[in-house]
Amino acid sequence: MAEVKSDIEIARAAKKKQIQEIGAKIGIPNEHLLPYGHDKAKVSAEFIRSVKGNKDGKLILVTAINPTPAGEGKTTTTVGLGDGLNRIGKKAIVCIREASLGPNFGVKGGAAGGGYAQVVPMEDMNLHFTGDFHAITTAHNLLSALIDNHIYWGNELGIDTRRVAWRRVMDMNDRALREIICSLGGVANGYPREAGFDITVASEVMAILCLATDLKDLEKRLGDIIVAYRRDKTPVFARDLKADGAMAVLLKDAMQPNLVQTLENNPAFVHGGPFANIAHGCNSVVATTTALKLADYVVTEAGFGADLGAEKFFDIKCRKAGLKPSAAVIVATVRAMKMNGGVKKEELGKENIEAVKKGCLNLGRHIENVKQFGVPAVVAINHFTTDTDAEIQAMKDFVRAQGAEAILCKHWAQGSAGIEDLARKVVEIAESGASQFSPLYPDEMPLFEKVNTIVKRIYRGDEAIADKSVRDQLHAWEQAGYGNLPVCMAKTQYSFSTDPNLRGAPTGHTVPVREVRLSAGAGFVVIICGEVMTMPGLPSKPSSEKIFLNEAGQIEGLF
Repeated sequence: MAEVKSDIEIARAAKKKQIQEIGAKIGIPNEHLLPYGHDKAKVSAEFIRSVKGNKDGKLILVTAINPTPAGEGKTTTTVGLGDGLNRIGKKAIVCIREASLGPNFGVKGGAAGGGYAQVVPMEDMNLHFTGDFHAITTAHNLLSALIDNHIYWGNELGIDTRRVAWRRVMDMNDRALREIICSLGGVANGYPREAGFDITVASEVMAILCLATDLKDLEKRLGDIIVAYRRDKTPVFARDLKADGAMAVLLKDAMQPNLVQTLENNPAFVHGGPFANIAHGCNSVVATTTALKLADYVVTEAGFGADLGAEKFFDIKCRKAGLKPSAAVIVATVRAMKMNGGVKKEELGKENIEAVKKGCLNLGRHIENVKQFGVPAVVAINHFTTDTDAEIQAMKDFVRAQGAEAILCKHWAQGSAGIEDLARKVVEIAESGASQFSPLYPDEMPLFEKVNTIVKRIYRGDEAIADKSVRDQLHAWEQAGYGNLPVCMAKTQYSFSTDPNLRGAPTGHTVPVREVRLSAGAGFVVIICGEVMTMPGLPSKPSSEKIFLNEAGQIEGLF
């Protein structure tokens, strides 16, 4: 049996083309590419403006079941499908998120696909890339510094130091910084107060960058950020501190989408990366809308399972950007079905058809949910070598009974040749015009009613529960004119409930709302449920322990 190469070995052996050649494939002239080395470039704002009148291609969403330790391969399928569509003669662009350093060195690992369905340069994408995340971190922390500086120099705006809502960020998992006391050390250092850090991908600045349509919109949204409240509970905005202009300057280059390529030299935009728990978990609106002007098909992904990722993609990103997806692909694996059916990870290699059937209830729920948005769905069975024909057939039979089709995909091992069937099915669905997309709830619905709508219709829970203080806060925001905003549910990705250990398709649970945050600049209200964290911690054996430079100076351990 041939030795299976690691993702990084496959990526390193890639025969990459010059980035100008990739740009030419989709009509981007050299003068509108700002190269970062030979294999990646930013696309100029001037070019993006110039194609706004072009006809839109068709938008395909790739989502998945709830993630399990067995692995699903959502990004791998996104990249594979992009290559597959190009293989069957369609002009397709892949749009995915950038990777955060926190998960890379923590537990999750890289975020550029896998096997023979990857975006390259893989090492760069998983490390500093073009510096977008550093720019976002710096812009966010500039605002943090300006708040404390304003208080130090007399606090003309009357900020109540007990009600500073703006935390600091860094692009690393560091639980020790979740809650801190800052400005210690005497008069020269300011007024001590409680503060804390979130991970950069949870920053509202990240969400704003990914939802802004251009630099002017970006600056307005940055100015709309609520940083603190006065004693009379009136809000203090970033524009009150005159922070919006300088923040926009720091983000000027970061606003431009990054163009890279797949292993098969097809174009991919990799831009932005909002946390899929605390934010909307999708790549930037600028990248997606620009790709739609340049291609017949744009394949993009949403974060985590469809209950979080697809719901936010539909209810936040599509609503805000006026996007209308033509089809959705739900990624699942035989292994994950068995895990949802109660099989332990170490026993996933053994055939267990009953466990597959039992675990399919989770997949069935996601199919139903996607259809609630009026978007037709197809299931991609991401193939593992341990899958048996009987197990695959059990999944296909289940999905057929749900009124959809499941297609076996071997893109991890075979690249585009292993996903042609799915590509043809996606084209068939998209060309049929069957999609009748609409969000789950109307803008004018009260905020807590929006939460309950998602809990009942998507999570199949009985209700959301919240303390009076949380309900009062939501009501106050409605009174202040924020009632029309969508809600962004922050909960565990591992279950339809808030209990990460409750797999399958639970019903009858309640969803406790712990805290609510107003992201006025991004344009949504964050609903924090259960124990979800906005600053992750590292596991007992972080991935960083296995990452190093080999004797040839090459990076090892990034998958």
